[in-house]
Amino acid sequence: MRKLPIVVGYRLLGGVGAALLAGAGLAAGALPVGGHAAWWSALRHLAGPGLLCGYAGLTLLAAAWWWAGRQLPAAGPPGVSAVRLDGRSAALTLACWAGPLLLCPPLFSRDAYSYLAQGTMVLVDIDVYRHGVTALGGQIAAEVPQMWQQTPAPYGPVFLAIAAVVSGLTGGKLVLGVLGLRLVALAGVALLLRYLPRLARHCGVDPAAALWLGVLNPLVPLHLVAGAHNEAVMLGLLVAGLCLAFERRFGTAAVLITLAALVKAPAVVGLLVVVSLAARHGGRRAALIRTAGFAVGTAAAVTWATGIGYGWIGALGTPVYRHSWSISSALGRGATWLAGALGLEWGDAPMRLFLGLGLIAALAVAGIAWWQRRRLGPAYAVGLALAAVALLGPATRPWYALWGLVLIAAAAPDGWARWLAASGAVVLAFVALPSGIGPDPTQAALAAAGVLLGLLAVGWLRLLTTTAQPASAVAR
Repeated sequence: MRKLPIVVGYRLLGGVGAALLAGAGLAAGALPVGGHAAWWSALRHLAGPGLLCGYAGLTLLAAAWWWAGRQLPAAGPPGVSAVRLDGRSAALTLACWAGPLLLCPPLFSRDAYSYLAQGTMVLVDIDVYRHGVTALGGQIAAEVPQMWQQTPAPYGPVFLAIAAVVSGLTGGKLVLGVLGLRLVALAGVALLLRYLPRLARHCGVDPAAALWLGVLNPLVPLHLVAGAHNEAVMLGLLVAGLCLAFERRFGTAAVLITLAALVKAPAVVGLLVVVSLAARHGGRRAALIRTAGFAVGTAAAVTWATGIGYGWIGALGTPVYRHSWSISSALGRGATWLAGALGLEWGDAPMRLFLGLGLIAALAVAGIAWWQRRRLGPAYAVGLALAAVALLGPATRPWYALWGLVLIAAAAPDGWARWLAASGAVVLAFVALPSGIGPDPTQAALAAAGVLLGLLAVGWLRLLTTTAQPASAVAR
């Protein structure tokens, strides 16, 4: 039997996994609650088998990514030729792994529906920073989970303007709206493909290793593409800005990073890198004044152009919500349950306490990382700070890990941080159901069976590949 080259093997393995996951989404994804999108709900009665197939496909995708990493020059075993991974090769690999996910229903969360509803609110002049989607009503608002019906939007005017354009162009149709949001997300991923290798070179990191960890990791096709999350735009603009800062284009860098922060606020810490690098060439005070001037000017211009206003500053507290999940909120729920079991009426005091402690811990880690920026490098320090906020802050989602992971991929030296980031990406890829809702015991059992099925399939598919890569098959 003719065996496949390695690069074709892992692309095929991940593509098959993505196709299985996309098909599973038709039965077990974040399906619309209404019946107007019949082609999304025709397989709704097969949710159990869909979940099984989805986790099998997810296992194939994660195995393909790990296998691709084993072919990098620094990771490959002796005697095995490494596959050259550049921007073009990474884009082709990502197309194989993410392409099937473009046309399936939203996966792993219902945030895409929230984006479309908030974009529609902007179009009809409802203040998204004062009202939840319940003020809009209608079918689009009905797709947003009940727990978020009354909460204002925590996003900046850049993303809300984009969501409004997508909602307007698609006429409120869910299928077209989700596709439009995915095209926006792909634009953000394209920025990562272009600028992440350049940023890695400035930080002394192998660009191939940065692409593998920062762009090809499973969280990108699963959450940035299939989930259409606005982190794609935020991270694309942030990485582009940081790259230009290293190239001494400080004004443009400050503008791009401010635009990223006007998508989601955490990106604002990237301005610290601009100030730090600019201070080497013109003094700290001048760098601070110039960077602040560009940032404030950009924010004011965008706010005036979009007409959305500054309400997003006050709405930043939206994630600090008792139904949000994070390490700190989980501890708060545990303490609240324990207090109730002991007959103590403490109300929501334990939750507030642990949310506050989590925020303090996140800020402490971020402060220590920035204090060590001369040793770590400013981009790596900001990556660690963002990772701390994502993991220890009041709200944590699997895709939040990309805030820090992308910069760690570009700036961290070989060692524990990269290994931890890679391992964490694999673990987080499995923690959310395709429906975006927590599992019951039956669903957990089906998911575990799907993982086992996927592992068996990986062993069989590996038999189709060579153990050595011929020169003619090197990715181009």
